[in-house]
Amino acid sequence: MRLASTAHTTQPWLIHEIAPDFRLEDVWALPTPGGPDGFPTLVAVLQGSDFERDAPPAARLLWRLRWKLGSLLGLDRSRDGLGDRVASLRDRLPADLQEAARTHHEEGRLPFTFLYERDNERAGEIANRTMHGVMHLSWVPDGEGGWRGQMAILVKPNGRLGTLYMAAIKPFRYLIVYPAMLRSWERRWEHQWEHATTKP
Repeated sequence: MRLASTAHTTQPWLIHEIAPDFRLEDVWALPTPGGPDGFPTLVAVLQGSDFERDAPPAARLLWRLRWKLGSLLGLDRSRDGLGDRVASLRDRLPADLQEAARTHHEEGRLPFTFLYERDNERAGEIANRTMHGVMHLSWVPDGEGGWRGQMAILVKPNGRLGTLYMAAIKPFRYLIVYPAMLRSWERRWEHQWEHATTKP
């Protein structure tokens, strides 16, 4: 479920200090109900996800088409990525988190470079010819006595090309990609949360 921007902006996340010049694009409630200590399980679920394998055919086709077009149009060239076209947000982190980011070994299939992780929030970044983006994950009270995951997407478009690109893909993200991604995560969450809570 998509949420109002305030679901993210009113929380005391570190990302507000790290990326104040980024635009908040989306905030989503994740279908991952749990208790106050569920954040590590959420991270494990997302690290183990494989969108191309788990998504329905339409979403999988769109995902592959994006990367194919990116290759043809040169949207994802290394010279347009982190450390080349744009500086990594790691440079803005406190010293201890910079060190943790340098030594972090990321696993999983999400196309984001690890930025930082704290007790209840985690961020990764990505950059290409069109934009510099951040995926921010957090663990928040659900307002009904439980807890759940939350995802925010922040972007800094790269000029007119980036602005047009973000506008062009918006309907596809809302109608196909995000619903498929959330359903995939929900299935994985149910399996992994059940396993985590029944271990002796």
